[in-house]
Amino acid sequence: MATSYRHLPSVPVRSGIGCSFSIATSLTARGKGVGGVDTEPDLTGCCIPDSPSWQGFSTFPCFQGAIGASSHRSHPLLARVFIFTVSLWKMGENQTLVTEFLLLGFPLSPRTQMLLFVLFSLFYAFTLLGNGVILGLIWLDFRLHTPMYFFLSHLAIVDMSYACNTVPQMLVNLLSPATPVSFAGCMTQTFFFLTFASTECLLLVAMSYDRYVAICHPLRYSVLVNWRVCTTLAVTSWTLGALLALVHTVLLLPLPFCGPQKVNHFFCEILAVLKLACADTHMNEIMVLAGAASVLVGPVSSIVISYIQILRAILKIQSGEGRRKAFSTCSSHLCVVGLFYGTAIIMYVGPPHGDPTEQKKYLLLFHSLFNPMLNPLIYSLRNRDVKAALKRVLEKERTS
Repeated sequence: MATSYRHLPSVPVRSGIGCSFSIATSLTARGKGVGGVDTEPDLTGCCIPDSPSWQGFSTFPCFQGAIGASSHRSHPLLARVFIFTVSLWKMGENQTLVTEFLLLGFPLSPRTQMLLFVLFSLFYAFTLLGNGVILGLIWLDFRLHTPMYFFLSHLAIVDMSYACNTVPQMLVNLLSPATPVSFAGCMTQTFFFLTFASTECLLLVAMSYDRYVAICHPLRYSVLVNWRVCTTLAVTSWTLGALLALVHTVLLLPLPFCGPQKVNHFFCEILAVLKLACADTHMNEIMVLAGAASVLVGPVSSIVISYIQILRAILKIQSGEGRRKAFSTCSSHLCVVGLFYGTAIIMYVGPPHGDPTEQKKYLLLFHSLFNPMLNPLIYSLRNRDVKAALKRVLEKERTS
């Protein structure tokens, strides 16, 4: 009695760029029937179905047929080799064919987009100018060579990097909405955005530690917050931020993208990109949630604890002038923390109204454009040292 095998018709398969075609693969497995007669089962037409989520070899009909054929004692490994080879080809096809993404940005009229282009260009210029002035003042004025302004200089670098990572591409999309972004460029933008976001969270914690020691332990300030400690905290913030972003990027890169490459955002935000993957992204979403919790919940808790201790120390000061002076040293940092974490809390914890995707898009716009622009204004308007340093630099330029 000859061995019988299933014959499966070919099924359309979607490529990484959205076009459909059929794959016909021929596999010949030689077996022995009754009487020693050779039989050649035909698995021609075995194919990979157009599945939006690849869950395993056995979920594909053709794989089920091949597995059934391989269960015969004649060639138990041949069909499995075929399964593995074709599945690797399928995954590689999805990876190599996705070469670009299209950012949808803001669905507005051309006239409104042109108006936003002018406004956002001005905001972008103010962001670079304001943070550049802060960096220049800290560099030129030796009176600002203190731990507090050392961390502020790193915060200014992060804010400038924030804006440079997302705003230029957004301005290009406002002028030409159909301009695509390469796959490598999109992944790079995602990596740097996550790096700068995590780094800023950790830098704000370091700045709160600096204010805590300055107010609660002023006599030990030079020992607890020396330059070695400051450098260690800054390097640790940048390193952990980059490592957290690298974890998300490494998990994102192997995913196959076989659907329309339209990212519903003004930059390659990781959750918006994950929605385009045609594989199971449950692990990626868990890691994004865990990463967000690690850089939001932990730092916020540390900052709150620090400022509770700071408030207690300020209330123990007898003179009103001393209280005002102590509070003025940390008021700017409080404003920056409120802006940064306030938008993040509203974005992830606040009650949803209307379209949550569009709401998060506008909140991230505020987070990546307006926050970096407002931070130098806060530190220049509410900080006497920065205003005094600016006056000294301007007077020096006039007299020279």
